[in-house]
Amino acid sequence: MMASVACIGECMVELRQAQGGASAGQGGGLYSRGFGGDTLNTAVYLARLDVKVDYLTALGDDALSDEMVAAWNAEGVGTRRVVRLAGKLPGLYMIQTDGKGERQFFHWRDSAAARQLMSLPETDELLNSLMSYDVVYLSAITLSIYDAAGRERLFGAIKRARLLGTRFVFDTNFRARGWPDRDIAREVFATAFAAADIVLTSTEDLLALHPGESHDQLMARIPTPELVFRLPEPVSLLRYPGGASEVRAEPMTQPVVDTTAAGDSFAAAYIAARLAGAGPVEAAQAGHRLASLVICYPGAIIPGYAMPPKKRHRPAAPRQASK
Repeated sequence: MMASVACIGECMVELRQAQGGASAGQGGGLYSRGFGGDTLNTAVYLARLDVKVDYLTALGDDALSDEMVAAWNAEGVGTRRVVRLAGKLPGLYMIQTDGKGERQFFHWRDSAAARQLMSLPETDELLNSLMSYDVVYLSAITLSIYDAAGRERLFGAIKRARLLGTRFVFDTNFRARGWPDRDIAREVFATAFAAADIVLTSTEDLLALHPGESHDQLMARIPTPELVFRLPEPVSLLRYPGGASEVRAEPMTQPVVDTTAAGDSFAAAYIAARLAGAGPVEAAQAGHRLASLVICYPGAIIPGYAMPPKKRHRPAAPRQASK
């Protein structure tokens, strides 16, 4: 049976300044519309890497939500766990770029459908379904859109699923604007670390919560058995049962165009490789390869023809329930 992944999160409508639009501060300008979300990006790349993946979120009953579902289905991302809410809309964010190419983000998401996912009549069924997946993947951005009760409900379901062998992968994708304060974020991160089987993190994320700490100090905060710690340079420090390694990305041969979704694509390639039987080092190498390719194209999702050739791994070990 093909391994399966549940990605939980939010996808929003994206307004991006179009070519020739007015620069920030001048008003007006043309914008192109798309969709974006960190865990959705990971889900798309997982599907392209032949992993069976479902996206778990809530959307409205509007035309934009219809477009999202159709686009995800076209990419091979499963939408059977997408809850549709009457009268609601997806969130929206806008990207403005100044004359130097620096980006600024503006969000409208306080009443977005996805924020209600942990407090719906369908929530129990959705959370019980997590036990049927090999991996549950979510990010800190996912956790930031739920209230404390919703996060507790989600963590409880993840812990129950782990008892039956589901693995929990947590990506620390930290955005300060999504949290009331950093103390709450630190508490939620600690809970996620304690529950996770694999943590994907970076100095950028952790130093925002624990300024001035060394790599060793930051890694010591994460008790999970398998840890991928990305440095500012294209290097990952790995810790896993029985060892630790440093994995460097291969030198870039093309110019960097857009770093959007570098971490999201790394996560997808890492998870796909681990599910296919690769060890942590080989999985990190796959993550760096895909991320290095993604940043050579504009936007979060690169053209399908640009995806790297698929690599065969040895068969994955069957899932085992936690003791």
